[in-house]
Amino acid sequence: MLEVFIPAFVTLFVVIDPPGIVPMFAALTSHDTMEQRRKTATKAVIIATIILTIFALTGESFLNALGVSIDAFRAAGGILLFILALEMIFEKRTKRREKRTDQLLADEEEHEAHGEESDDISVFPLGIPMIAGPASIATMMLQMSANQDDMLAQATVMGALLVNMLLAWIILVVATKFLHKINDSFMKALTRILGIILAAMAMQLIVDGVMGVVLA
Repeated sequence: MLEVFIPAFVTLFVVIDPPGIVPMFAALTSHDTMEQRRKTATKAVIIATIILTIFALTGESFLNALGVSIDAFRAAGGILLFILALEMIFEKRTKRREKRTDQLLADEEEHEAHGEESDDISVFPLGIPMIAGPASIATMMLQMSANQDDMLAQATVMGALLVNMLLAWIILVVATKFLHKINDSFMKALTRILGIILAAMAMQLIVDGVMGVVLA
């Protein structure tokens, strides 16, 4: 089962990228206590887990209803993940997150100025789409479809998801305490390395999908 667990775990971890979410989470919860941050992180992870589980269990049926083959979805998902990998390598994803954070912080200040309650960031953008986004949803569907005839393997994929969600929660809660001590160059290098790994995995998905369509 390690042959199933390790690829599923690594792909999900790279796609979700919990370390990359930390700066945004820290900025959006800068005025919160540690207990409030913990509650926000817990709610976001629970919401994301529910969404990813639903798509993992019903995604194949949904594709069949649309008349889309698993191989076609595998190729499309590979392309999506490859684009994401390029964004990680060239730091486009980080810049987009920073821009989104600045906008959300501006909206929060505006709410406070008018005496209004701020939006619940645990749902958006933290739970959706930062954790349970298009790439992570596609990854879960692809991993489940690749093991559609093996219930134990599918249970292993779900186990990889749960481990990733637990790690995401731990990283969000713990890393915000030490964010100022993390070297920016180290984070950029780590993001690029994860991007290269994801690009290789994405290319394999594209090749498998195309070969499946051609040989069908």
